[in-house]
Parts: sequence; C-alpha cells; structure tokens
Amino acid sequence: MKNVTIILDEKVAQWARIWAARHDTSVSRILGEALREKMEKERKYGQAQRKFLQTAPRPLKSPGTVYPKREELYGR
Repeated sequence: MKNVTIILDEKVAQWARIWAARHDTSVSRILGEALREKMEKERKYGQAQRKFLQTAPRPLKSPGTVYPKREELYGR
C-alpha cells in the first residue's frame, strides 16, 4: 500500500466522509476502489482495441457486386 495525499473541495470532502460513514468504509477505500475500477476499464479497453486492430478487415460486399443506392436502402 502507498499513501497519497489529495486535495478536495470542502463540500466534496464533507460529502465523501458522510457517504463513507453511511457505507461503513473510508474515503481512502472509496477512492482506491474507484481508481482500481478505472484502471481495470482502461486495461479492458486496451485489450479490446488491440484485438479489434489485429482482426483483418472484411469486405462489405462480394467481389463484382455494387453497393446499393441510398434510395434503395432508405426507401426514398
């Protein structure tokens, strides 16, 4: 564990202390969990992005066919 000092607006700090007390936890734990969730989301996003970029592009139509006209697609 590493200690970190943060600066909060007084109203935010007061709200966080009250919320933490109501949920039988600490402001430190709330912030630690929030940062861990953010880190995990970013890690998963990076994995998904790498997987997507490693996938070979697929053609949208078969060779020799033409794309449909906009009017055909949207009934205009």
